[in-house]
Amino acid sequence: MSDTTLSTAPVPARKGRGPWARAARRLWQNRSAMVALGIFLLIVAACLAAPLYARWAGVDPFQSTLDAVLKIDGVDVPVMEQSTEGLGLGYTPLGPTWNLKHYFLGADNQGRDVLARMLYGGLNSLWISAAATVLTLILGTAMGLAAGFFGGLTDTVLSRILDVLWAFPIYLLAISLSIVTLSEGLKIGPFVIESGSLWLPVIIIGIVYIPYVARPIRGQVLALRQSEFVLAAINLGVPGGRILWRDILPNVATTLIVFVPLMMALNMLTESALSFLSIGVQPPDASWGTIIQDGQALLYTRPWVALAPGLAIAVSVMALNVFGDGLRDALDPRSKIRLGRD
Repeated sequence: MSDTTLSTAPVPARKGRGPWARAARRLWQNRSAMVALGIFLLIVAACLAAPLYARWAGVDPFQSTLDAVLKIDGVDVPVMEQSTEGLGLGYTPLGPTWNLKHYFLGADNQGRDVLARMLYGGLNSLWISAAATVLTLILGTAMGLAAGFFGGLTDTVLSRILDVLWAFPIYLLAISLSIVTLSEGLKIGPFVIESGSLWLPVIIIGIVYIPYVARPIRGQVLALRQSEFVLAAINLGVPGGRILWRDILPNVATTLIVFVPLMMALNMLTESALSFLSIGVQPPDASWGTIIQDGQALLYTRPWVALAPGLAIAVSVMALNVFGDGLRDALDPRSKIRLGRD
């Protein structure tokens, strides 16, 4: 019978994954979320390439070209074709050529390339939704942190402000603010924002959605305020600002990250609605909402003028929502974060 020798050499400890690494791994394994992110990034990349495409195709999406003539397969084709309906009065824009070099999606009622205009409009829509999201998160987080941590009169005042904003239907409040600022612009102290500036829809959309962020953050801070590590810091005399920055803010960071794609989707829909009503992005700038408005009168003859930006909005919003759901599940599978009033 042979003796068995047991090794007494220490076994190296297995290095554990941090919470962010585990979240990234869960997100990477979520195929639907990654596909949605890939689709959205493709849309962003295409919009960023708008100047390159316009230069390559030789078009100016902001200049009317009613008398332009294209040469397609050796044949001269006018951008504005003589109408063949009824008495033959008026002109109909060129339809889709499905040729990237020549009016791929056709022309609008001003003879402008729809595809080039849609890419430029997408730049504005994406920028406005992203900037409004950042503004909402900054203001909403500041109000939620202050109300939940300091309580008392601070909580009362801030909560009543949030209640006032919450009392108005989102689109009614956004439309009202847009109409007021559209004619006179906006003056904030020494800063003056002109009526046609893209910053106006950013500020308006950023303000109307503050309660959607501030209220959940306030609820989380109220719970964290009673946790042992926060109470210990308070009893040790640590300044409130330091506690908010070092202890509470990192614990609500996951919620803020989840809010980014979800708020971008909401802001994109709101911007498109305002621009469609002519109280959002103003000419000569364009957005997906203004292009849909331009194509409203051409739905029966040149439907792609309105359908193309509409599909771009739908796909972008769907991709952001699917990715946002995957991001929420990856960061906190037990989270019940929802954007809504239920």
